Amino acid sequence: MFEPIIFLIDDDHAVRDSLSLLIRSVGLNVRAFAHPQEFLDQYDPSHVGCIVLDIRMPGMSGFSVHDIVRAGEQALPVIFITGHGDVAQCRRAFQHGASDFLTKPVDEHVLLESLQKAIGASVALHRRRQSQQAIVARFDRLTAREHEICRLMAEGLPNKLIAKQLALSLRTVENHRAAVFAKLEAASLAELIKLALAGQGEPAPE
Repeated sequence: MFEPIIFLIDDDHAVRDSLSLLIRSVGLNVRAFAHPQEFLDQYDPSHVGCIVLDIRMPGMSGFSVHDIVRAGEQALPVIFITGHGDVAQCRRAFQHGASDFLTKPVDEHVLLESLQKAIGASVALHRRRQSQQAIVARFDRLTAREHEICRLMAEGLPNKLIAKQLALSLRTVENHRAAVFAKLEAASLAELIKLALAGQGEPAPE
């Protein structure tokens, strides 16, 4: 099981120390950084967890850091903290996908609740990515012909029409169909369609 990591970026030494102590007190792993670039140099988007990010810092603002992070393939949720928050900053943060926006001095209970929400979202996203990768790996087992037949099956075409469209014998289509089900580990056509949608990054039907 992966362990969530809280990345804390704030140029205020006292804030880093107090929030790091709070986060560790509830059993969470925290890595604190005084400078945004120091964090970015070590940032690995494959981690599970979240980022607690000050908005006003010398050299690079929290918004700039957030833009860099969310441009990646798998961005961690971001909780903004600021001692100079206003409505415009709050709106901008949420418009750009922030998980939360908290003002200093940060209320401990509010922060911990926000962390749990962000971590939950990160874990859920990580699991979805793992599931999708596993599905893609199954589709990689198919030959080019099996991919073609799988696509037509997912479109609802019966074996006879698939055979006619691809100029194949019915027996050949049936053999390919059996191979597709076996390689995708699908027990039914409905499950195959669901796998096909998930493998394409589309929401699978419930």
